[in-house]
Amino acid sequence: MPYTSLAQLTDRYGEGLLISLTDRDDVATGAIDTDVIDRALADADAQIDGYLKARYRLPLDATPPLLADIAQVIACWKLYRFDPPQKVKDDYAEAIRMLKDISRGILVLDVAGAEPEGSGASGVRITDRERPLTADQMKGFI
Repeated sequence: MPYTSLAQLTDRYGEGLLISLTDRDDVATGAIDTDVIDRALADADAQIDGYLKARYRLPLDATPPLLADIAQVIACWKLYRFDPPQKVKDDYAEAIRMLKDISRGILVLDVAGAEPEGSGASGVRITDRERPLTADQMKGFI
């Protein structure tokens, strides 16, 4: 299930920008190339899934608005063939930071039943042996 769509990208970035980023033929058609958009969206989805699979069962049943936003930012960044503007670079860096936070569990997505089942353990458990040298046994040496 894709995290965002062409309609959402057009709503966010405008048709003019998407035409300028995707109309790559020798003779300009003046239209959005949906094949280029589809490839950018698929790449963004794959990148997001790479971070999510550490914490969530995929595919998600519903797309949280945060993931749709992140997918739009990544897709826009991927549409640039050359050096993107600083705003696009900053947005992309922020999106990756959020994905890393989701992967670590710092940001939690509001998706019911998507977190993988735990092992039942509550964390690390250490059992230490009895100490043979205690302060009472070391009287006269300390």
